[in-house]
Amino acid sequence: MKKQTTKTIAAALTAAMVCSLAGCAGNSSGTTETSNAEKSSEAEKTEAAAGMEQDNEKDSVIVVMGPSSEPEAGFDPAYGWGAGEHVHEPLIQSTLTVTKADMTIGYDLATDMNVSDDGMTWTVTIRDDVKFTDGEPLTAEDVAFTYNTLRDTSSVNDFTMLEEAKALDNTTVEFDMTRPYSIWPYTMAITGIVPEHAYGPDYGSNPIGSGRYIMKQWDKGQQVILTANPDYYGDEPEMKTVTVLFMDEDAAYAAALSGQVDLAYTSAAYSDQTVDGFSLLACKTVDNRGFNLPAIPAGETDENGVPLGNDFTSDINVRRAINLAIDRDEMIEHVLNGYGTAAYSVCDQMPWYNAAAEVEYDPDMAAAILKEAGWLAGSDGILEKNGARAEFNMLYPTGDSVRQALAEDTANQLKEIGIKVTTEGVGWDTAYDRAQSTPLMWGWGAHTPMELYNIYHTAPGKEYAEYSPYANEKVDEYMDEALAESDLEKSYELWKNAQWDGTSGITQDGDLPWIWLVNIDHLYWVKDGLQVAEQKLHPHGHGWSIVNNVDQWTWK
Repeated sequence: MKKQTTKTIAAALTAAMVCSLAGCAGNSSGTTETSNAEKSSEAEKTEAAAGMEQDNEKDSVIVVMGPSSEPEAGFDPAYGWGAGEHVHEPLIQSTLTVTKADMTIGYDLATDMNVSDDGMTWTVTIRDDVKFTDGEPLTAEDVAFTYNTLRDTSSVNDFTMLEEAKALDNTTVEFDMTRPYSIWPYTMAITGIVPEHAYGPDYGSNPIGSGRYIMKQWDKGQQVILTANPDYYGDEPEMKTVTVLFMDEDAAYAAALSGQVDLAYTSAAYSDQTVDGFSLLACKTVDNRGFNLPAIPAGETDENGVPLGNDFTSDINVRRAINLAIDRDEMIEHVLNGYGTAAYSVCDQMPWYNAAAEVEYDPDMAAAILKEAGWLAGSDGILEKNGARAEFNMLYPTGDSVRQALAEDTANQLKEIGIKVTTEGVGWDTAYDRAQSTPLMWGWGAHTPMELYNIYHTAPGKEYAEYSPYANEKVDEYMDEALAESDLEKSYELWKNAQWDGTSGITQDGDLPWIWLVNIDHLYWVKDGLQVAEQKLHPHGHGWSIVNNVDQWTWK
């Protein structure tokens, strides 16, 4: 990246924004041009006025997010608002529960919650003092309506475990389940409640909720403006107006350089730059990067004829050697410019994380494992065994520079122990199928144990897991028991056992069908004086998570 280029973008952005604010128009024929002196004087007045206005506005903030953070279907929970890949608190709507800083469960609308011994019925009591922004009260009928609607129509949420939601009275809702689901409170934490009386096809563009903010304006492709809900039942938001701009990475950096925004997302590629009047905020995440290693030999196909398995990575000794041969700290420094943490699982630091997943970088041990397994150096230094070479392709999503760099770094590191890796960019239209037989650099990370389940558990009606061929009955059993456990806290231990119980699991001493590399810090340029409230671990997706607690932000 060249500084000159970004400065040019910043100058253009600043001019455009000032022009827009001042109501500028280009000169038309026949008009008299303003003198340079007059222009300078007017510019100074504009800048002074802007400065005075900003000094007086200590309860508003302008945030820049990436274009993919804009919800295409609007602010409707049925179509991904608050859920999906970019999990976050829906702000406009209230939720029954919330995730706390330690990723355990707290209450929002809910005041009490119980589950039957068989895990098949959840009963939730809600507050009786909540109103939607149109003045109508929020009742258990609205909660039941929301969940039943999402069960039937949601394109993002998984509600296959919900049989029916029923309002027992104005403040009590009952959830009857199709199967035990101990982590239901995590689903409730991202499901915004909509009003039955005001829900329709255009709800996403004109949402009515009971949350901390009201959507005042949405200019598609550009911005959304949120204002504080004056009737909110909780603590009054410190930030009365939140403007979110949607820009690509270069434009976001330019916007920060111009000084006309207060917080802008960025990436490690920009972390060695400086922005006058701004500091760099690094938020820790469970937004991890890693690659699958197909754990069965080649030769099988799935029901759609997709090839499964890989002869080289199906060797457990190969998988264990690869895990030990990865220097994660080196990757953090060279690929992420120091902004990240080592990853050993898909759920690092979560309450259900098993620390047995952690390993020390040990290339000598990796080499010894391969040698003992019969892999010996060939004439070009690449290991061989029974005529087969120690080599494989590593796929990465085209256009993702970080995953490409991680793939190439992996290739360089594994070459040191005699494994040849060839990197290849692919589109997502073919990536899922090709990953059934070829390692792919993935991105995962969520505020729910279902991330473990979705990656490692045998897929319903299939022989192997969904994203890479792997199956272990004991691992499946622990996860099934975890979901069936009526005590959420106790379920955490079962999720840990699924990772490693001392004899079986998915860690280094177990089957190890995936290798995890790094958790990527989410980076933001923050204007001096803006106090961003302490962040909980961000999930996968560099978007709305940063404003989960924007109501608590302040200016000093």
